[in-house]
This record gives sequence, structure tokens and C-alpha cells, in this order.
Amino acid sequence: MLRLSSQIPPVFRALACFGLLGVTSAFGASSDDEIVAKINAMLKQGWQDNNVTPSPRADDGEFARRVSLDIVGHTPSFARLAQFLEDGSADKRANYVDELLDDPDYAEHYATIWGNTLIGRANNRRTNRGELERWLKRQFEKNAPYDKFVYDLISAEGESAQNGAVGFLAAHLNDNAVPATAITARIFLGLQVQCTQCHNHPFNDWKQSQFWGMNAFFRGTRRQGAGGNQRDEFTLLDNNAESVVFFEKRSGVMEAITRQFVDGTMVVGQSSDTPRKQLAKLVTDPSKPFMAHAIVNRMWAHYVGAGFTKPIDDMGPHNPSSNPELVDFLATEFRTAGYDLKRLTRWITASETYNLTSRGHSGNKADDPASGNAPLFSHMYVKPFTAEQLYDSLLVATEAHKAGRNYDQAERQRTEWLGQFVRAFGTDENDESTDFNGTVPQALVMMNGQLIRNAISGESGGFLRRVLEGSVPKPDEGNKSKSPRAARTKSIPLKLAKGIPGRIEILYLTALARKPTSDEMSAFDKAFQQGKDRDPIHGLQDVFWALLNSNEFIINH
Repeated sequence: MLRLSSQIPPVFRALACFGLLGVTSAFGASSDDEIVAKINAMLKQGWQDNNVTPSPRADDGEFARRVSLDIVGHTPSFARLAQFLEDGSADKRANYVDELLDDPDYAEHYATIWGNTLIGRANNRRTNRGELERWLKRQFEKNAPYDKFVYDLISAEGESAQNGAVGFLAAHLNDNAVPATAITARIFLGLQVQCTQCHNHPFNDWKQSQFWGMNAFFRGTRRQGAGGNQRDEFTLLDNNAESVVFFEKRSGVMEAITRQFVDGTMVVGQSSDTPRKQLAKLVTDPSKPFMAHAIVNRMWAHYVGAGFTKPIDDMGPHNPSSNPELVDFLATEFRTAGYDLKRLTRWITASETYNLTSRGHSGNKADDPASGNAPLFSHMYVKPFTAEQLYDSLLVATEAHKAGRNYDQAERQRTEWLGQFVRAFGTDENDESTDFNGTVPQALVMMNGQLIRNAISGESGGFLRRVLEGSVPKPDEGNKSKSPRAARTKSIPLKLAKGIPGRIEILYLTALARKPTSDEMSAFDKAFQQGKDRDPIHGLQDVFWALLNSNEFIINH
């Protein structure tokens, strides 16, 4: 049984005043079209209030490349892009989003995103990343409701080989579970309470007691190793622990706090649940605003390039949202929709903002979050590739994964390459940073050089040789989805130039999802004319290397 402590922290009284603690909806949209229409109405009101003119609608190639990177983690292949561009149906963009959400790469991509979010990229010896990512992948494959997803991660117990979800908390139980407390609040509640472990927050109403009240839920959790050389095999279990935690105030005085949620809610009466299950129920309680608001903010930032707050995991009256009405609306509808992450993705990708070009103009030049301004979402914000997006996009573009490596070898190479960028820190959340700076020369040098050289060598069967010979996959061969929603109405044939110019257009579409400009084509045509006595495959190699080394390739725009 839960009751709200009479000592409600002032910050949560403030949240109540903002209307964020209720469960009733003032909205009540019943269809995706109605929800998207309301999102757009709120966005347009913001533009009007700030005298901002939105950018034009993105062309189909820009949209296809963007949404592919966001949903499946890599650029579209030429065949898949051509299929989309040839589609003449009015709802082609919504159909394409559905196709990507049904693609196996969606679950792979989101398992990677959440693996990095939950435990970082490093090979942490306290946990089992492989089993955790396999567990994550299964959740995204079946589109598990987000509240169940969160509950299972916080309450997970048992053997790592049987329940990969235990890998999350097992990585953060050091230092009396201080990292577990901090990262759970930050990721799932959008609250940065970690600095309050030593003192009350200097800029808001977070109290030191709130941190330790949350920490008490983890005090009995233990990681029990398997022994021997099986360092990544362990059991996560809960021992009996007192519900009271003692902590030292800055003055040196010791103080006690009873196990309680950050808003003061305590578990009273008899409960057969372990403390972590009690916490999991509190975190996922639909009457509390935190979880839904936090994931809506995180997902919006992932797709649009900026969240409603900066940083995205520091929400509250001290850090006001740029569009509180929209956050509330999305959070409410997300709860009503059963915490369906795929449906939330459809709403965001169908919004007017997501369908705008990333190119700004004089009418919205003030809309620049990178300069410290609050985002108005009048255009898409550019996002540099993550290390994983760059690696996987290079494989898709060059078909390097088909160049003499089996799946296990390819995965091992990918893991080794990504691991070169990680730097771990001994902070309160076991933080780490990445030295990846998003440059293709860095990527190509650090990847297996021979693999890339084989992929674009021009040898028989390679991608460039097939482009030169005109044997690239046909558009209808690019769709891996079995979903009936992926059906296409091909009424706009993709017209390519003849001869070498047409081959160059294929390379541009593959790398940048657009055809070359007239100036670009003239420059490459001149280069081909100068080298007309050599094998034309060398000219295509030069073009492709130039495209893959361009700034345009490594930016998600």
C-alpha cells in the first residue's frame, strides 16, 4: 500500500501547480491523425508567438535518409531509397516509417541505443552486455510497453544468462548503489538528483534526503559472481535490508531517512515485494508524471535533434520546458496509448517539424538551440552520426559486410572498432565519454582497411563493379519488410542519366540520398574526361571516396 508523505518536497508541489501530477487528460484525441494535428497546432502556435517562419518541407530523399538513420541506425541502401522515391502514393512517408519499424534493424538499433544509455559502450566486467543487448533486442522486437520495459529493468533478478535485464543494475551497484540511484532517476524519471547525495541542491528544491530515500531501495541488492573465469556470469538477488538509511549532512550530523520515492511516497504496511519491485511500481505508476515526460522528451530529442529541455534528463521547474503544453500532451497520449514506443515514433515522424528540411533561412535564423536559444522546432536540427551510425552506414553504402567476412567476424570487428573510442570515468554514474569525433578519415583508418579496400576495389562482384556494369539491385529488391503496410504504388520511375553520369548519380543517391547538382556533375565529368584512357572504375572509386569523406555524409540532416 502506498501513501504520500506529508513532507512533500516544495518542487513537487510546484509540479502539481503545473498540472503534471494528475492522470486525467484534457485532450482525448482518439486517432493518430488527431494527435498529429494537435502536435502541429501547438508547434504552429509557437512559431506564431515567436514570429518565426518554418523552413520548407524536406524533399523525399532528405526525409528517407533522416528517418532511416533515426529508426534503423544507418542510411538506406540504393535499392531501398529508389523504391521509396518511386512510390507515388500520398501516404508514402507514413508507409516508409511503418516499413522501417518492422525492419529487424530497428530492434538492433534500439538495443544498441539503450545498451549505451544503460551501461555505456565499455566492456564493463561487472555486467554482461551481450545478454543485456539480447534482452533489449527482444523487447523492441515485440514492442514491449515502455512501462513494462522500465519495470523489468528496475526489478530484474536472477541469473544473467537467463535474464539479461539484470545487466543494467549489476553495472551500477558499486559505492553503496549510489550510481544505481543516480542513473535510475536520470534515465527513467528525467531527474538529476545525483549531486544531492552530499548536500541540498543549490539551484532548486532537491533535498539530500530525497537521494538517500531512493538509494534505500537498492541497499539489499547484490551481484553474486559465478566464480572461476566466468566474469560475465552472475546472479542478481536481494538480501534483507533495513528500510532506513543513514547519511551524513554537510555539517557532519548524521540523519536518517526511510525508504521513499523522490516525491515523498513511501511503502507502508506489509508487502511481499522486494524493495526494487516496490520502486519499479512507483516509477511506472501512471498517476506520477515523471516516466512518461522523461521518455517523451528523450524520444523527441532523438528524432528532432533537440529536446524540450537541455539537458533532456534534467526536468523540473528549475529547467522549464520550451513547450510545456506539447510535452504534457504527448506524455498523456503516450500513457493512453499503452506506452507504445512505435506509436510515439509514428506521431513524431509524422509531425510537421520532422518533415521540414534542416536548412534554415532568414525567417527562422533565431531558432538555433546550439547558440543557447530555446528550440522552436521550425526546422530539423542536424545531428552528427554516432560511431555506430557511421560504421553501419559505411557498410550499407559500400556493401563491405559482403566482402569475405561471416557474421561473427563482422560483429567482432564492429565491437573492437567501437571500443577504441570509449573512455571511462569513476563518477557517481560510472560515466564514460567517447573520443569519436565523427570524421570519415578517422573511421576508415581505424576500421579494417583491407575490408573497405575490398568493398570498393572494383573487383568482379564488388559494389562499384556492379554499379559500372549496371547490375545494382532493382528497387523492389530493397524492401526486407514482410509488412503489408510496405506495399508500394510505383508511378514515378527513378530516371537516371545514361552512361557514367548515371553511375555517378547512383553513388550520390547511395551516399547522400540525392543526385549531384549540375556543378558537381560538371566537375566529376571533367575529371572523367581527363582520365579517359584508364579504367572507368578508378573514376568511380574517386567519386565514392570523395562522397564518403564529405561532411554531408557524416551528418544526419
